Amino acid sequence: MQGKIKEAGGTCKLLLASCGGFARTGRVSYQVFARKYRPRTFADVLGQEHVVRTLRNAIAQSRLAHAYLFVGPRGTGKTSTARIFAKALCAKGGPNIDFDPDDELSIEIAEGRCMDVLEIDGASNNGVEQVRELRDNVKFAPTRCPFKIYYIDEVHMLTAGAFNALLKTLEEPPPHVKFIFATTEANKILPTIISRCQRFDLRRIPNAIIAKHLLHIAELEGLQLDEKAAYAIGKGAEGGMRDAQSMLDQLVAFCGAHITEQDVLDIFGFTAGETVAHLARCILESDTVNALRAVHDQSEAGKDLSRLLGDLIQHFRTLLVQQADPEAASEDLSPELVNEIAAQAQMGSTEQLLRVVDGLADVDARMRWASNKRLHFELGVIAAVQSLNEVSISDVIEALDGGSLPPSAPRVAPAPTRSAPAPRPAPRPIESTVREERPYVPAPAPTPLATPAPALIAKAEPPPPAPEPAPVESLDDIDLWPRFLSLVQERRPLVLSWVQAGTMLGIQRHTIKVGFPTSEGFARDSLIRPAQLSYLEGLVSELTGKAMKFEFVLDSSLKAPEFSEMGLGLLDVSPPPQASAKSEKSKVEAKKEEPKTEATAAPEKPQVDESFYQDPLIQKAMEKFKARLVTA
Repeated sequence: MQGKIKEAGGTCKLLLASCGGFARTGRVSYQVFARKYRPRTFADVLGQEHVVRTLRNAIAQSRLAHAYLFVGPRGTGKTSTARIFAKALCAKGGPNIDFDPDDELSIEIAEGRCMDVLEIDGASNNGVEQVRELRDNVKFAPTRCPFKIYYIDEVHMLTAGAFNALLKTLEEPPPHVKFIFATTEANKILPTIISRCQRFDLRRIPNAIIAKHLLHIAELEGLQLDEKAAYAIGKGAEGGMRDAQSMLDQLVAFCGAHITEQDVLDIFGFTAGETVAHLARCILESDTVNALRAVHDQSEAGKDLSRLLGDLIQHFRTLLVQQADPEAASEDLSPELVNEIAAQAQMGSTEQLLRVVDGLADVDARMRWASNKRLHFELGVIAAVQSLNEVSISDVIEALDGGSLPPSAPRVAPAPTRSAPAPRPAPRPIESTVREERPYVPAPAPTPLATPAPALIAKAEPPPPAPEPAPVESLDDIDLWPRFLSLVQERRPLVLSWVQAGTMLGIQRHTIKVGFPTSEGFARDSLIRPAQLSYLEGLVSELTGKAMKFEFVLDSSLKAPEFSEMGLGLLDVSPPPQASAKSEKSKVEAKKEEPKTEATAAPEKPQVDESFYQDPLIQKAMEKFKARLVTA
């Protein structure tokens, strides 16, 4: 036994000697980037300006709450922000915004050694007994700091009993106590707890900010990090700065001092942004062969097809954002992709891009449980190309009105495997048939047209060409709307009834506001289709000589027209009783004067069974369409 003890003692001496030699060399233990470059002051917190500004103002104005709740995804700075806030509250002469991060007390708080700032892991201390012990300790005053701060991380892991035990203390804590909670799942916290806290939602950090910070770290560490590689890391981190720093650590261990984009793609299985953009361009150009070839190449290279599909869906989402707000779309893009995204956003309409995203999302759901993921991916790519070839109802209406097909139509011609129906020669016979069955009666407009619309539409021949309206510098509201209706009547008569159902409410900042009665929702929805709206805005811009926009709204104060939106006359009202009596009287007198002959005698009207009016389907239809039944 004594020999073993001596042997162990010799081993310990050897280890101590080795440690001493290690210390004499001046080397220190390695510290990962996520800890080494953790934010130390409010100025170091990146991507959370809304949180930092609120906390700084609260300290400056002495408006300190007793409980704070930080909510956000992993790696966005919840714990770091809580520690910085605790440093500011406990600084010398504090609370103080501009505290010294190298102060002894600040260092103790950062390292978790301060007796007055207690960090508690909610996952391992989630029972009622631990919370009761905390509740008993809050009554004791702090030893060195102005406040005693309790920071509970992953607070959603507390049990319901632990939350209930904390409620009363959280609502009315002693003046020297501050609570700071952090969680990634706020939905699991009791509403009674949330209502007693000031909540701060930390956002995902934009890709550009992460890439810039990684380049800064690489410069401090003497590393050569390519800009594309930094953006690839930021994209893979999905908004988490800590994840990005950990990935950079791993890349340094693998590559050394020089890190390229290809290194990032090889280690983490990511797909280059240019590769995803190339695949999206093939789909937008209906190049099915090259699109399938791109999927094949990525599959043979061992890439994760589920991640590739997610990147492709995100790419099309970026195209939609680019169409709505180009500045917001470029926030997470590398400089090389900004121009490509802007070009691809012009290659399809919003409706087409939405169809592609919906189709790819369905493929994503199927791929999660499929053994052959590549097969489903390829089928999804083919379906995406075919969805771009489909023609929407707005394009059909535009073509029937004599307009040209959308710019993407020649490019997205039907694939050889699909036979496209021959285009119809002219829509005029259809229009004539519709007008004969149900004559069009225009809705009352604010100012009548110079030529009545029904007379123009009833003619079988096309209306005589009107002179092109000359652009004018300024038109008042009274003159603009009639001239616009005349131009619509000339250029696109099929949508005239929809436009006439509206009333111009005014012009403000190059935007014409047009109101529709609530019964004319179909007319308004038909006019706000992208192709239709763009065409009408082009017409009014031609009239005014300026770039004008339309805003079509429903206004309950506007009077509904005599006829419904579809021109079926289902909203007709009964004539006044006096007028009906007079008309009936005139009819009786006319009948008395006419000689009753066999040629002029009118046949008796067939009697309608009263049960017809009591039929449930008939009554339901009358209620839905606000109709009334009359005998012929």
